[in-house]
Amino acid sequence: MSTLSVSNLEDTLKAHIPADKLREVKGVLFGGDAPCMDIPDDVADEARQGGFEVKGYKLGNTLTEQLREPRVVRVGAVQNSIVLPTNAPLDAQYKAICDKLEKIADTAAKMNVNILALQEAWTGPFFFCTREKMPWCELAECPETGPSFHLMSKIAKKHNMVIVSSILERDLQHNGVIWNTAVVIGNNGNYIGKHRKNHIPRVGDFNEATYYSEGDTGHPVFETAFGKIAINICYGRHHPLNWHMFGANGAEIVFNPSATVGALSEPMWAVEARNAAIANSYYTVAINRVGTEVFPNAFTSGDGKPAHADFGHFYGSSYIAAPDASRTPSLSRDKDGLLVVEMDLNLCRQIKDKWMLSITGRPQLYADALSRYAKHDFVPQVISDPSLAKAKL
Repeated sequence: MSTLSVSNLEDTLKAHIPADKLREVKGVLFGGDAPCMDIPDDVADEARQGGFEVKGYKLGNTLTEQLREPRVVRVGAVQNSIVLPTNAPLDAQYKAICDKLEKIADTAAKMNVNILALQEAWTGPFFFCTREKMPWCELAECPETGPSFHLMSKIAKKHNMVIVSSILERDLQHNGVIWNTAVVIGNNGNYIGKHRKNHIPRVGDFNEATYYSEGDTGHPVFETAFGKIAINICYGRHHPLNWHMFGANGAEIVFNPSATVGALSEPMWAVEARNAAIANSYYTVAINRVGTEVFPNAFTSGDGKPAHADFGHFYGSSYIAAPDASRTPSLSRDKDGLLVVEMDLNLCRQIKDKWMLSITGRPQLYADALSRYAKHDFVPQVISDPSLAKAKL
């Protein structure tokens, strides 16, 4: 793990801000001080033995309604590091990660988690920076019959939980092409469906276009036993319209399984998923892997700097945000962790009624404008100051 001087931002604030002022600071930064959930002794013991942290909160100021019962669910978000070096046999690397996650899932079950979500491409290291095809493409698998589905299906059925599993997909119906895919597994262990990553980065060492293309599954929302969920995979969080369309299709919780490094994106991290929750009146679950992964062969970033063997530090910091602008504290920047949040999905409609963003959003205005923009002969709507033309004479 990285030796960061600040392991957790919220803990640092607590250590240096007087208690009488900390509550107001949290109100400004996080929309309030989310109540902590009790962590049972056996859960705390398991976490210590497994080398991961467990944090639990109750999120969102949901009002009691007269005609609807509360729709309370518990969501678990997992951030984790790889276990073995990247030059270890591939099957050993995969098994070690599976063993770690199975233990964390068992702990999540003791916290009564209903929906458990894993980080992007959890089945191996985030190897896309290397641009090497072997052995990494061997991790690609069928989302309905592959080894990760069988494992997660077993866990889902055992614990009566829905699981969001982000993998590398091998599309057996189309000549074995590869996709970055999130698989939704029902609480009976059944396959519900999948979503392929809509936006592929072309920045830094995120050389994902070397392996797969932009997804072709649109913006599906999966109706599960515990609510309507969607998955905005990693880089898609930089695209507001991507978030918007999941909301337009009725999502109540949107997961953002990610793998991103501090030098590139950490200043954006705390803003994007929270802003999406506010703008679209749903809950968001931002999950980032953690740790530094070193590869056998050095690679360059195309920026004139020396070759290097690691992508940078994945800073974790997973958190969950509510549509009322509140959010949880983050998990650590340098440790494995399980974040458990209790939420009432009734808050989504309550906030829609309060802020009326769906009504005031005027989608037809933007649909027309974007339709014009997408055409090759688009003319920008720019009105120039006439005096500028005179000044050029």
